[in-house]
Amino acid sequence: MGFLFAFSKHRNKNRKVVEPSIEFLGENKLFVTDATVSKLLIQNQQTVTGQSKEIIDLNELEAALNSNPMIKKAEVFMSVNGELSAEIEQKRPIARVSTNASYYIDDEGSYMPLSSNYSARVPLVTGNIKKSKLKTVFQFAKTVDEDDFLKKYVIEIRQNDDLTIDFKIRMSDFTVHIGSLKNLEKKINNFKAFYQKAMKDKILDSYKLVNLKFDKQVICTKK
Repeated sequence: MGFLFAFSKHRNKNRKVVEPSIEFLGENKLFVTDATVSKLLIQNQQTVTGQSKEIIDLNELEAALNSNPMIKKAEVFMSVNGELSAEIEQKRPIARVSTNASYYIDDEGSYMPLSSNYSARVPLVTGNIKKSKLKTVFQFAKTVDEDDFLKKYVIEIRQNDDLTIDFKIRMSDFTVHIGSLKNLEKKINNFKAFYQKAMKDKILDSYKLVNLKFDKQVICTKK
């Protein structure tokens, strides 16, 4: 028994890591490819494939994956026979900043770089935007992302110098001025009521500005 145990332990210690199995959790829109993940699975300046199972540091591999700004969370596992598996959860973009720099804002309000592999269909963010100060524009972008009506129609979000918010909608050329995000839910409900009425009356194209700054009324400026 002792001999078999020692033999088994020695054999297991010298197993080589086979090609890693990579699984992406959630949506199938791959901002990060299998090849990118494989390049991050590095141990001793070499890919893990073919290396001894005993020298693999799973914590170090997870840290390398989690350092990628497109990855939200990564976990790495090793089976007894040397099969390495990585589970990857990508960040999910909800808006795309298009100013001097271009990048996404993810659903937690963090920076996310663009991907050459896939381009998300999310509202563009313009105006006065800084990576270190995304709180206001993120709050509105998240409201858009969580509202079926806004998510369908909003195509551009603009943050002004005073941190007030404007937006534009699909198939219309007027600007909607939100102002501050105080009483945002009420302002959005006012806009939905205005839109439905104006659409019914076929007068949407008559306006150049829809002002929601005051939460109890909608002020429209004609062209």
